[in-house]
Amino acid sequence: MRWLTARIDTSHAGLEDLTAMLSGLGIDSVMIEDETEFQEFLEENRASWDYVDDDLINSMRNRSRVTFYLPDSEAGFSKLAEVRIALQALRESAQTGENNNNFLMTLENAEDADWENNWKKYYKPVEIGERLLIIPEWENHDCFDKNKNKIPVILDPGLAFGTGGHATTRMCLELLEPCVKGGERVLDLGCGSGILSIAALLLGAESAVAVDMDEIAVRVAKSNALLNQIQPDTARYRVFTGNINQILSNPKTRKSLDINQYHIIFANIVADVIIRIAPWIPDLLLPDGVFICSGVIDHRHEETESALKTAGFKIQNSRESGGWYAYQCEI
Repeated sequence: MRWLTARIDTSHAGLEDLTAMLSGLGIDSVMIEDETEFQEFLEENRASWDYVDDDLINSMRNRSRVTFYLPDSEAGFSKLAEVRIALQALRESAQTGENNNNFLMTLENAEDADWENNWKKYYKPVEIGERLLIIPEWENHDCFDKNKNKIPVILDPGLAFGTGGHATTRMCLELLEPCVKGGERVLDLGCGSGILSIAALLLGAESAVAVDMDEIAVRVAKSNALLNQIQPDTARYRVFTGNINQILSNPKTRKSLDINQYHIIFANIVADVIIRIAPWIPDLLLPDGVFICSGVIDHRHEETESALKTAGFKIQNSRESGGWYAYQCEI
């Protein structure tokens, strides 16, 4: 079998976010080269060596690189498309931070010399559940005619997390679909691309409030709303920037989220955040409300389930896909 060799260069500060992003896409077998760790290793083991070859030192100079391999096939290029989408979000997010990492990806053994421009052809519409069809913004919308029983959700997936392709987002959408009967009020905590709250509105929810700590994500969610004829910054769809931990832990700021007003609350984030915010979610839900959460990796699912139950939730439905868990909870 032929293999594609993908390398992503960044800085030492960007390695943690980069490897976490790749892991979220199911790419855990990676090789990490990092000058900072190399120098620390040499210093900590100084007693064990007398001479280090100059070529080795020069090869590591200014290097912080992650290398991984994928099969040279349609499946491999499809996975590279997912990496390209997520990498764009990581790159733009980093530009607003202190480290300003570039995250430059290069390929070897790839016959497609124009990969950087042609990656979009590997990202295709995704059918989710019985009613939803996630469509990239650049796709030919004639596919609507072939899926008249589907509700199209149009997204530009190149800017923020949440395309429908990742297991956590897909499971949240699958759990959401039967919960929307019409007229619901929705809260999306850590909205990313806005896919969950936008899908809820298209399914028939009355209104949605979405929040994300990343200003880029908020901007993208608003842009994706417009792609679906949903006007942001209105009573129907309000998106704002905020740290949900800080908002929920402070009684005064928590009131801004409308206590006891939501039929459905999303939190497609990570286990640590879900565990931390779980005790505050019941105050935001209506008595018959539903809390849908995901982003829980397999080795954290028992801990997360315990935290949800401690917070007073009953887990009515749970799903697992690709080592990720999602939960539908009620009080």
